[in-house]
Amino acid sequence: MHPAVTVTGLRRARYRGIKKVHLEHIVCAIAVNLIRLDAWWNGHSLARKRTSQLARLEPALTA
Repeated sequence: MHPAVTVTGLRRARYRGIKKVHLEHIVCAIAVNLIRLDAWWNGHSLARKRTSQLARLEPALTA
């Protein structure tokens, strides 16, 4: 759900009416899938890389 919210702004519907909102959701889902396919084809990772506090301290301790 995170990419759909950040990339397409899917938190609130832009249109009124069930048919228009449904179409907006479909287009947003297609957009997110295209972004994922592009990342997969180019070998990029969409996952955020998190480092622990201990891992951040390690370079400071070795210097």
